[in-house]
Amino acid sequence: MRSSKTRDISSQPAWLQFKHEASLVEVFRSIVVPTTGYWKKFFAFFGPGYLVAVGYMDPGNWATSLSGGSQFGYTLLFVAVLSNIMAIILQALCARLAIATGRDLAQACRDAFPKFISIPLWFFAELAICATDLAEVIGTAIGLNLLFGIPLEFGVIITALDVFLILWLQNKGFRWIEAFVISLLVIITVSFSIQIFYAKPEWAAVMQGFIPTTDIVKNPDKLFIALGIIGATVMPHNLYLHSGIVQTRAFGKTLPAKKEALKFTTIDSTIALMFAFIINASILILAAATFHKTGQTNVTELQKIHELLAPTLGIAIAPTLFGIALLCCGLNSTVTATMSGQIVMEGFLHIKLPAWLRRLVTRLIAIVPAVIVILIYGADKTAFLLILSQVILSFQLPFAIVPLIIFTSSKKKMQAMVAPIWLTITAIVIAAIIILLNIKIISDFIK
Repeated sequence: MRSSKTRDISSQPAWLQFKHEASLVEVFRSIVVPTTGYWKKFFAFFGPGYLVAVGYMDPGNWATSLSGGSQFGYTLLFVAVLSNIMAIILQALCARLAIATGRDLAQACRDAFPKFISIPLWFFAELAICATDLAEVIGTAIGLNLLFGIPLEFGVIITALDVFLILWLQNKGFRWIEAFVISLLVIITVSFSIQIFYAKPEWAAVMQGFIPTTDIVKNPDKLFIALGIIGATVMPHNLYLHSGIVQTRAFGKTLPAKKEALKFTTIDSTIALMFAFIINASILILAAATFHKTGQTNVTELQKIHELLAPTLGIAIAPTLFGIALLCCGLNSTVTATMSGQIVMEGFLHIKLPAWLRRLVTRLIAIVPAVIVILIYGADKTAFLLILSQVILSFQLPFAIVPLIIFTSSKKKMQAMVAPIWLTITAIVIAAIIILLNIKIISDFIK
């Protein structure tokens, strides 16, 4: 016979609060999932992973990868592999949380924790989105500057127009947003493929770069860039984003239907993130093959890289391709970051605002600091700011990863879809690695 204490514990509700409205209510369960046909189901779930993948190749990632490649050659390719594996596992957990509970990560934090915990988590999530947006609006502004000569401070303000772009696309349907993002990803891929072809990297050295080395941890400069790559790849806002946009699919509510939805969603995000890894590795390889190889190890500014590509690669179109890819990347990233901001604001605070105002507020949180920073430090400091924003993101990761692991490992919250023990242990190891790296880099700065 169970004790009264055991009965009290087992009878406690899984959540402190009942679920409020759905995540991204305007597009919630708006895409029909066929009940038959493997490939029909596969393509019904095709899309969200590529929106998530955008965050893994944003302008901040460019800054860290280009800086790492120009300074250290192919050495940090292993970090790109490691961070991509981390991303695949964590995004799979996000999908599991959303499908099992019907909550995005922000809603789960609000409903599971008391306010003295959930409010600080909301603050850190907003801080992460500010750092993300700072990188993305600066990247977009640089792209506009390189292609059209628009001053950075005006380019940053122009990025506010993505608010109306998102509204227009979302009114046409969530599939239009996915199509827009994937189309820009194709342009980015073609641009880098051409540049890599002319860069002629040393493929034996590239393969060696995928082998881990202890020097990455021992060298503070390498560790700073490595942590920036991890922060740029495994991004906090992506965890909130994925757990929200997965719910745009109208999958069944039975356990078999949810498990099938999890399978197809995981396949979608894994393929998309492998695609993102190829882009990220290409950026680092391009920098290593063009700049590190020729002894130009201090090339970190995106504008400077743009200027040097033509004489280094020997083709006049190289700078234009670089600018086009950067602009496409920035546009994509601002779209997904704005959606993440909506999920975080609504999920944690349950604030009801008109769609256009909600997105405009989210964008202004990034634009105002970006303009101030550019006016104070000038265009020459954009690379440092981009890398610093990614390091800040790495510091915010534990505040998103730890709650995610707590939720997905809870039998009471996840019921039959609780994460397997091996998956939980792997996620804990990932969280521990990120936290230890953070402690290491802080100690190096103190010294």
